[in-house]
Amino acid sequence: MGKRKVLIVEDDQAIADLERDFLEVHGYDVTVRTDGRQALEEALAQEYHLVILDVMLPEMDGFEILRKIRETKYIPVLMVSARKEDIDKIRGLGLGADDYVTKPFSPSELVARVKAHLERYDRLTGVAAGAGYSVVRKTRELNIRGLAIQVEARRVALRGEEVGLTAKEFDLLLFLAENPDRVYSKEALLDKVWGIEHYGDSATVTVHIGKIRDKIQKDPTSHQFIETVWGAGYRFKV
Repeated sequence: MGKRKVLIVEDDQAIADLERDFLEVHGYDVTVRTDGRQALEEALAQEYHLVILDVMLPEMDGFEILRKIRETKYIPVLMVSARKEDIDKIRGLGLGADDYVTKPFSPSELVARVKAHLERYDRLTGVAAGAGYSVVRKTRELNIRGLAIQVEARRVALRGEEVGLTAKEFDLLLFLAENPDRVYSKEALLDKVWGIEHYGDSATVTVHIGKIRDKIQKDPTSHQFIETVWGAGYRFKV
């Protein structure tokens, strides 16, 4: 496999250079963009394996860039910000970010997160060793009341219409669907779905559940796939 391509979107040149240097030392092919609009064009036009995205940028902020990226791409996106407010973190995760890192942070921690997210993405998309593209080895599909989950292809359709989910949204939905009628607390879901990669809190689960519901439970009068069990957690209902 060739070098993994990482796009850093950061308007502070000193921070961008530090991030680039640490990632290049660990074998990544890194591109830096400091302007929001230019970065978005780069992200959409080129094939990157992961994006490190600052929130505060000239021309276009990180949230808008993330929203545009998620319209067509589901590669890992790590948001970076000096703002510590929970609302920013919840907004970023809600728009489809895979992680949210608060400045200041250790460059070694950033490298560890990049490595963890790329390895997880490779496992879940079936990237074969020595190849740069996803390879579907076999087809397994779950069908629940009009909801079709293609496991290896990582695609979801509701009554025949494809539903776009981020990597973590898919992971969470698949885990619940594969373990129906069992109640899982937020902490249990963090452990099962995010594992050792997770650096946040249980609000992450709440945000992701909300986004999944928005996409697969649009009609409140129809079958509700994910139920809230108050005081206990969430359950997938078949």
